[in-house]
Amino acid sequence: MERNIYSLQALEKINREWSATEKMPALFLGHGSPMNAIEENEFVQGFRDTATNLPRPRAILVVSAHWETRGTFVTAMEKPRTIHDFGGFPPELYAVEYPAPGSPELALLTKSIVDSAAVQLDDQQWGLDHGAWSVVKHLYPKADVPVIQMSIDYSQPAQYHYTLAKALNALRYKGILVVGSGNMVHNLRALAWQHLDEPGFAYDWALEASEKMKKAIVNGDHQTLIDFRAQGAAFDKAIPTPEHYLPLLYTLALQEKNEALRLFNDKPLGGSLTMTSLQIG
Repeated sequence: MERNIYSLQALEKINREWSATEKMPALFLGHGSPMNAIEENEFVQGFRDTATNLPRPRAILVVSAHWETRGTFVTAMEKPRTIHDFGGFPPELYAVEYPAPGSPELALLTKSIVDSAAVQLDDQQWGLDHGAWSVVKHLYPKADVPVIQMSIDYSQPAQYHYTLAKALNALRYKGILVVGSGNMVHNLRALAWQHLDEPGFAYDWALEASEKMKKAIVNGDHQTLIDFRAQGAAFDKAIPTPEHYLPLLYTLALQEKNEALRLFNDKPLGGSLTMTSLQIG
């Protein structure tokens, strides 16, 4: 629900105060299980190692697989709650809080720069779901960087999301770290639970899809990735529903011509997931 405090005068003030900065990198993080929030493993170490090479952001915008809406929203509350949007995990996980501040200013700025969609401000309902806090806590464990989330409009095709994300590149020049959080290959129904402790185990179709995705990423072939439903049976199994895949497109849309790209945490898990993550810039 939007409030009238988000006025044109407020936006002008934000644009004056949020001066230009060096261009920030952008990330796609394969977030995997919520247990990565409290476990020690090679993937969370990969997040931490990446953070050591990032400039400190003014704020963070996360596009998480776990906030799907009809329409596009950004969180605009001062103090977003930590959402434990999962079931069947140990009490220790539910006890985790990530009390990062929000940023109504960044929410308004984000709304103002997107001209391909009507972005709505949410200052009451959402917060930070585990697709956001379970990874951002490894980047900034002190929870001292403001974080907002942008939702995924489940009613829209991939091209809509890629086009919308293009506008977010302007935020990189104002000190904002944009993070897509999902998993490139994500089929929980096919998960081989008995192999979860064996990073590297993958079904043939998961490997096929992953390799084709990575080839397109490295070659800058974003159209193949946008047209993921036209890539055959392996892609269909790897992406039974698109919510974990679409955050990848939000990150790739920010890549400028000849901009460096680095893959990390590039391993399959449980047969039907990949933890592959990437940094742009």
